[in-house]
Amino acid sequence: MSAVTKFNVEITCGGCVNAVRRVLERMEGVQSVDISLEQELVTVQGTATPADMLEKILKTGKAARLASE
Repeated sequence: MSAVTKFNVEITCGGCVNAVRRVLERMEGVQSVDISLEQELVTVQGTATPADMLEKILKTGKAARLASE
């Protein structure tokens, strides 16, 4: 069953958005990625675990954490 997971990520430009989108879209179990540059919010739908997704985001060099609802 897929779930929606949101992350607060320090993204400041289109290059940042592309880097984060690229690593997440390559992950097995990720169905969709929506990124708001203005809100610095990344929304991911899929079956990948939040911990695995966060690890991939952090590897881009961006500060990130799970978003509180």
